[in-house]
Amino acid sequence: MGRGWRVLTSLLLAAVFAVLALPLGLNLAQAIQWPDTGPQPVISTPPAQQGPRTLSAAPLLATDRPAAPAVDAKALGKALDGALKYDGEGDVTAIVIEASTGKVVYDRRGSEPRIPASNMKLLTAAAALSTMGADTRLRTDVVRGSSPGAVVLRGGGDVLLGAGESRPGEVRGRAGLKTLAEAAAKEIDTGEYSGDLTVQLDDSLFAGPAISPAWAREDVQAGEIGPVHALAVNGGRERADGTGAYAADPALSAASAFRDALADAVAGRGIEVAPNVVRGRATKEAPVLASVESATVAAQVNYMLLRSDNYVAEVMARNLALASGKPGSFGGGTEAIKEALGQLEIPMDGLLITDASGLSLGDRVSAAQIAAVVREITNGENPNLRAALDGLPVAGLNGTLSDRFTDKAEAGAGLVRAKTGTLNAVTSLGGYAVSAEGHIFVFAFVANGLQGPAEPAREALDRAAAVLAGCGCR
Repeated sequence: MGRGWRVLTSLLLAAVFAVLALPLGLNLAQAIQWPDTGPQPVISTPPAQQGPRTLSAAPLLATDRPAAPAVDAKALGKALDGALKYDGEGDVTAIVIEASTGKVVYDRRGSEPRIPASNMKLLTAAAALSTMGADTRLRTDVVRGSSPGAVVLRGGGDVLLGAGESRPGEVRGRAGLKTLAEAAAKEIDTGEYSGDLTVQLDDSLFAGPAISPAWAREDVQAGEIGPVHALAVNGGRERADGTGAYAADPALSAASAFRDALADAVAGRGIEVAPNVVRGRATKEAPVLASVESATVAAQVNYMLLRSDNYVAEVMARNLALASGKPGSFGGGTEAIKEALGQLEIPMDGLLITDASGLSLGDRVSAAQIAAVVREITNGENPNLRAALDGLPVAGLNGTLSDRFTDKAEAGAGLVRAKTGTLNAVTSLGGYAVSAEGHIFVFAFVANGLQGPAEPAREALDRAAAVLAGCGCR
């Protein structure tokens, strides 16, 4: 089945559920009657009429219908056990929680610490949003240099800068270096410069090595991650679309793009810009000539989750560390994530965090801990965490789930939102599913010990999530 047919089928399935829901005054997400106590969760799947580029986690519509029927955990368990069978090495740990009550309705060694792969990004997202706040923005400055004839480009933790003009409606490129250069040029007095105008780079915000010792050398060489700096264009990559190889020195590449834009901006004014960028350090008292601001932390978190972007995850952890009063290093980031999760009362037994992206094989996170984070995101109690909903890929429609949930898992298309995870011997899936009877199931499935292709295990996880979406549960 071609991708176009799969997307069409997914949309038709979503439309069917929407039509069935209309007599009950529901939207596609199948709202359920939650208890009167506590905040009301805000969860949804996308409206059937929206295309993949406009998906959004809109609030559930309140209804007067009775709560969804009780779940028969035994029947559900039998269905999930069958779905999680696959041919090949390794095994799956899993947990499913009925979101309205917090009741565990399926537990398959869910408390066992496992290598989570990119499901680690769910923990990073929750930590960043809860500590930094969803609306926080990161600022990139141009300041006067301490030496005559110098300006300093000072990184503030935004690695999704664009080389061109600022694009306010975008995440990558929301802050543009051309816009920054033009604004700075207006503040440069021609009389100050008798020689070349020198551009210096201050990327000292982050501390420690740029490559984590927790990453396998082969993964770095394969381009899974690049050197982590306090500013970069295109998420550290060489191509403007945010794909392709990572730059050898992302901060210097960004500064060179700024230098070129500044040279264009002062052309014709008798000011020559030195061809080479040098690293320097801005003083705390240095006057700011111009600034640009990034997309919000919420928007960057959603970008990270939807694309499973390793680089943005690692930078997010370093910014989180600084916001927590810790060094902007790999160690500071992992400490800050763990501290934030403790404040959210996520179970901590066996939790081991060695990086923020899940690229490290040293991470250990249980399915129960992943599900607990997802429930915190979906339960509506913390509006900062709720902002991560839009970043969860929709089964069969967008992000890292755009080409999944076909064939035997097709029932989950449009009704499952989840974060994926893949390493050589690992596949994972953590998110939530909206069932045919109005249940919202938070789940986490983690397969470790795989040998050979991951597809059989990955398809099993998709089938299990589809079981939840189609569950009569009685």
